[in-house]
Formats: sequence, structure tokens, C-alpha cells
Amino acid sequence: MTPTITLAELNKLLEDVLELKGVEIEGDFEIELIDTGAGIDRGVAQAAGYEAIQIAARLVDLARMLGCEVESALPFPTEPTPATVPSAIPQELIPASFDVDTVSEWKYGIEEVVLGATSSDGGTRKNTVTLGGEHALPFYFDAPMPNPNHVSIDVFDMPIGMARAVRMNYEDVLESPSEWAKKVVSKFGADMVTIHLISTDPSIKDTPPGEAAKVVEDVLQAVDVPLIIGGSGSPDKDPEVLEKAAEAAEGERCLIASANLNMDYQRIAGAAKKYGHAILSWTQLEINAQKELNRKLMKQCGIERSDIVMDPTTAALGYGLDYAYSNIERIRIAGLIGDQELNFPMSSGTTNAWGAREAWMSTSPIKEDSDWGPREYRGPIWEITTGLALALAGVDLFMMMHPTSVQALKTVTGMLRGNGNSEPADIVDWVRMKVE
Repeated sequence: MTPTITLAELNKLLEDVLELKGVEIEGDFEIELIDTGAGIDRGVAQAAGYEAIQIAARLVDLARMLGCEVESALPFPTEPTPATVPSAIPQELIPASFDVDTVSEWKYGIEEVVLGATSSDGGTRKNTVTLGGEHALPFYFDAPMPNPNHVSIDVFDMPIGMARAVRMNYEDVLESPSEWAKKVVSKFGADMVTIHLISTDPSIKDTPPGEAAKVVEDVLQAVDVPLIIGGSGSPDKDPEVLEKAAEAAEGERCLIASANLNMDYQRIAGAAKKYGHAILSWTQLEINAQKELNRKLMKQCGIERSDIVMDPTTAALGYGLDYAYSNIERIRIAGLIGDQELNFPMSSGTTNAWGAREAWMSTSPIKEDSDWGPREYRGPIWEITTGLALALAGVDLFMMMHPTSVQALKTVTGMLRGNGNSEPADIVDWVRMKVE
């Protein structure tokens, strides 16, 4: 029986041999390519040819070792140029395309709500803000987001306790709501201003509704962006306060915040309708309660669909953000598949993130805990993370406080939309994409 040995094994055996005398080495090799009827693949043929050349090169080396004058015996160069040796490594990727199909269940759009009124609308705002209009979940490629996310920065009608990282940005304007509003618009780029009339709370200052309405007038004079008008949260006082505030802002198409099931929502909604405003429908992390309130606003109070913005409540990172996210996403998907009681734009009280102790405490109250790091960074990060998570769930409007948080959220959501360009972001080249 003739032993079988590979060329690699033969080369190994001869590795340290300097000269051979009286030795004959005979052998042959055979390559068989089978044509299955569809023709031999060009890539396979090239690879086989390359291997044949490699075998020939080894035989030539072996012949040299045996003392043969290879160069004079061969009719071709023994060192093939790189151009004549096909590479066994693919030189380019197989062409492929990336197509996104639409979600067949998403047959309905989210209602568009316009806030603010310009001079042509009978108001004094420089511009308006449009919320909603989506036909898919946020930043999906199968349907455009016709309107960007917007940010409203909170302003209060009196100084309040707040985290040091926030307070340091507003210390010079805490005593003047109108100056406070000017600063958040001119310096911090707020799309809207939320004026919270918290001094009207009977347990705080019990400011009369008429005085609160005067604050609203002052803020309207100070800035030319759309306004959100909020009360103190008192179920007994807010209906009257918001009624007076809505009257003072007549014609400016503000967002009245808010109607909820725990107070006289009919009175608040009636004031919004009478004086030409939109209404914020606020519920606490419960989708059925949101449906109920929206239904009552439309059927009992006669509120038009284009005048409703929902606030399903924001829970901060580490304090129920996952539940808030799921609730908001469920609401958005329900609207897209045709629930006419839920297909409205949504707002987030993102400032709730500052209620998390990790956002404002200097150190952990637990002795064994690790170092939390500088709270000047932690606070804004907590607000940014909370906002960005809910942006992915379906929120259109964010009420925020820290200037850095505002800019970060606007930058990232703008980048995801393609920075407002007509062409979408080039997702294929996301690795090298710059966020400006």
C-alpha cells in the first residue's frame, strides 16, 4: 500500500534538510469540480485556481530543494505577481438593501394640536407650536414625524424650594415671574413657558385668582412664545384660578393645566373652551382613567379633538419610569391602531425627575453605599434620562427645568429626526454621525 502524505507534511519533514541525494519523490494530485447544472460558481473556481497555484508554488520550492534549476525549466515566472493571483479573501461585501415595512395595524394618526396664536390668529405670539400628527411610534423609519418634540421650561409665581443645581440658574429672577420667563426663552431656548400659579394654594399664600391672572398677563407681555398655565394642584381652588387665568389670556390659545377626575374638570374645560384655549387632560398612570377623562371632556364638555393634550403622569428614573414608559407607549399604540379616545399628543412633567433623591442629595443616606458623584451632574442626567426614555415612548411636549437638560433633550431628539431636514438621518453611517 502506497502511503499518503500531504504537501504540508512533506514540507515539514524537509524543513531542516539542506541537501538530498539519490532520492526520488513521485506523486500526483487531482482537483474535481462538479457542475450541478447551474454552472460552476465563479468565486469557487477562482478559489480552486488559487489553491492550485499555491500547490504549484510548493512543488517548485521542493524542486529547488532537490537541486533542480527551476527557472530554466519553467516557461513562466516562478513568482507570480499579485495581480495574477486571485485573492481567497472577498474584496467587497455582497450588495444588500435595507427596507422597512409599515406596521399594518397602525392605520390612524395622532391628532394635531396647535398651541399659541399669532397676530393672524388674533393673538400676540410670535410663533405657534404644533404637537402630534404621528402615524408611527417615535423615530420609526416607516412614517415621518411631522412635528418635532418641544420643551416648555417651568416658571413659578413665587420662589420655591428646588435643587441647588437648578436654583443657581434662576437666582437672579426668582422674585419676578415675568423676568424668569424672559430668561428661559432668551437664554435657555424654551419653546414654551409653563407658569405655575402655586401661590394660590390655600396652604401656601392663598393668592386670590384675580392676582394670579395678573401674573399671567405679565408673563404674556414679557415673552412671545405660547404659554402653559397651571394652578397649584388644589382641587378646591384650581377651577376658579384657572378660570380667571384663561380669561386673562383670551385669544392666546394657551394650554390650561389641567383637567383631572379629582376636581371640577367641567368648569376648567368650560373656561378653556370659552376663551379659546386647549386643555391638558391629566391622569395618574392609568390608561382606563385616561380614556374616561378624554371621553368626558369630549362628550360632556364639548371639547374639540384638536384641543386635547394628554398628561398620563411622569415617574422618574428609579421611581417607576418603567411603568410610566409602558403606560405611555400603550396609549400611543392604542391611538395608532384606532382608539379615538387615546390618539392625542402627550405631555410629560419631566421635572418630576428632580423628586428623585439621587438627583439632588449630596450623598447616599445609606452608609454602605458607594459614592454617588457630583450632584451638579447627577441632577441634569436624571432629568435627561427620564425625558429621553419617554420621548421614545411617545411624548411630544416636555416640561423641564435645568437648561442643560433642555438642550440635551432637544439635541438628541433633533438628531434622531434628522435635525429637521427634509432628508432623514443617514442611519447607515450612525457610527461617524456628529451630534451638533
